[in-house]
Amino acid sequence: MTENSRVNQAIEALKAGKVILIYDADGREEETDLVIASTFVTSESVRTLRQDGGGLVCTTVDYKTRQKLGLPYLSEIFHDIGEKYNVLRELVPNDIPYDEISSFSVTINHRKTFTGITDNDRAMTITEFSKLIPTISEAENGFARKLFGEQFRAPGHVSLLTSSKELLKNRKGHTELATAMIIMAGLTPSATICEMMDNNGKARNKERAKKYAAEHGLIFVEGYEIIESWEKEN
Repeated sequence: MTENSRVNQAIEALKAGKVILIYDADGREEETDLVIASTFVTSESVRTLRQDGGGLVCTTVDYKTRQKLGLPYLSEIFHDIGEKYNVLRELVPNDIPYDEISSFSVTINHRKTFTGITDNDRAMTITEFSKLIPTISEAENGFARKLFGEQFRAPGHVSLLTSSKELLKNRKGHTELATAMIIMAGLTPSATICEMMDNNGKARNKERAKKYAAEHGLIFVEGYEIIESWEKEN
């Protein structure tokens, strides 16, 4: 258990299947994400994320699972097939103003979903992916990829975000922050997250995000607190 009481409260909330709020940092994206452990995602929690968050609902993948599956960054896919499809090489995101690389990987739907976009469908995709992670972690790489392909198709309506190798060493985005919180909570290492938007065409600012948290009895935690707690434990 960490020494930071707010991080501890957030950890306990995650373990109880609740949503928490994570603000990355001043001078970075300056965004707050709604975050829930993927293992606890339901149709209702997907609806909360899309209605109260309003950004893009995404699911994080820890580095070990990423390696087992051989999941690339989407930008790597664009670069590698750029010789055949020149336009994709032109789209490589090499000018992100707040980061070196985008954490986006492939998008997936569970094979039992219909369109994949409904709350029920997305909840199924997310929870079934979370259930697969422990099996993947113990499987040989080739078998892990076969299992993944048997259960999921791409493209889909759940965006996978891949965590960097040394969590929170170089990249300190919501992908890493949320994944670190899930790991510290001792849960299957995948979080489902969604940015909080506002009605003025911008991301919801930190103070308004804090107000939302207070009104809904949710824990609001900042990136630097998570980083400090993670570094003490690792």
